[in-house]
Amino acid sequence: MSEHFPKSPGWLDWCQNPSKPRFQLPAGSVDAHCHVFGPGERFPYAIERKYTPCDASKEQLFALRDHLGFERNVVVQATCHGADNRALVDACLSSGGKARGVATVKRNVSDQELDALHAAGIRGVRFNFVKRLVDFTPREELIEIAHRVAKLNWHVVVYFEAVDLPELWDFFSGLPTTVVIDHMGRPDVTQPVDGRDFELLVKFMREHANVWSKVSCPERLSATGKPALNGEQGAYQDVVPFARRLVETFPDRVLWGTDWPHPNLKNHMPDDGLLVDFIPRIATTPELQRKLLVDNPMRLYWGK
Repeated sequence: MSEHFPKSPGWLDWCQNPSKPRFQLPAGSVDAHCHVFGPGERFPYAIERKYTPCDASKEQLFALRDHLGFERNVVVQATCHGADNRALVDACLSSGGKARGVATVKRNVSDQELDALHAAGIRGVRFNFVKRLVDFTPREELIEIAHRVAKLNWHVVVYFEAVDLPELWDFFSGLPTTVVIDHMGRPDVTQPVDGRDFELLVKFMREHANVWSKVSCPERLSATGKPALNGEQGAYQDVVPFARRLVETFPDRVLWGTDWPHPNLKNHMPDDGLLVDFIPRIATTPELQRKLLVDNPMRLYWGK
């Protein structure tokens, strides 16, 4: 990591020696949510960033992909790089067609720049509403961007916290393309799976056939913290009912990803092999596993 970009205090480094998953992924599986950070000396982090991550290169990401048994990646632009998508584009172009991307763009992006991003493998834009991570962007600017990328048949990824869904409901409903919710809208897993907040998310997906959800990041959502060394197979049990409900209710509109290299984690750093072993607990049949890991991401990212 460059000395010019010291990481944010308290950050944990990502797991350098992840275990080999016990769960054998279906052929053609896609890690549909991961990141590349820098390296900072080549791809500087945004001045306006709220945090500085550990460097996490495309080579390290692709090595993890192969170690875990995935065949493809969807690389998502993180807020630390702002709207400078160079590291993301470089990863996609270097992947031999095995990576697609989700970018961050601003209102002043040109049609030529959007076309170049599309040619590099970008298939979506991300709108972040988590206030501790980003500054406010006017809704009219986001709507304008959404209409422009819809012409390319891109989708919009939205990142928000469960308590904010009522405020965002009308805005999300007005988006003119497929909408993908990051990490189930960050539900409070100490509440019942049929409680008010999560029931509202399920209602939103039922009423909007263009809305998908990622059933990822149990390590962020779990209230039980770091799994015990002798209880890995039961890790993040409190998240299972929430993810399983979405997988079983909307089997054709769910995605899964590692979230490597797990930015902004300070309590514990997950073993990516154990995260893969979380999958059969939320997608309990081979059919559901194939939809979640192969059919859905291939349709969304490689089908156009």
